[in-house]
Amino acid sequence: MSERRACRIIGADCKSMCYRSTPENDAALREKLRELVNQRCRFGYRRLHILLRREGVMVNRKKTQCIIRRKGWRRSRKRAVGTKAPAPILALPNRRWNLDFVHDQMASGRRFRVPSIADDMPRKCLRAVPDT
Repeated sequence: MSERRACRIIGADCKSMCYRSTPENDAALREKLRELVNQRCRFGYRRLHILLRREGVMVNRKKTQCIIRRKGWRRSRKRAVGTKAPAPILALPNRRWNLDFVHDQMASGRRFRVPSIADDMPRKCLRAVPDT
């Protein structure tokens, strides 16, 4: 059976059966992108794409993203190492206070809030104001 007749029977277009994709030679683009990745290691593909366009290389943003993803040039974000230093607590009364809200509900279903003001050093509640 001929190719045309087979395509007509299955309802396909003959041109799509004969199509052969031609890969682009984008070695120069990859080299330029590699240089930018080495210089600007913290930049993502969006920012690198902007830098490529500033240098006159007109390329699709998705192609830039695809090249970076295929080559494995994408790096993870750096996390903070170690623990943060605790906030200095002054060991004197009336230096630092906390404000907190406590929510509750009565047996009748009515809700109320109690804002409480506490002193940090002696750890005692200075005032609690219940209200609905």
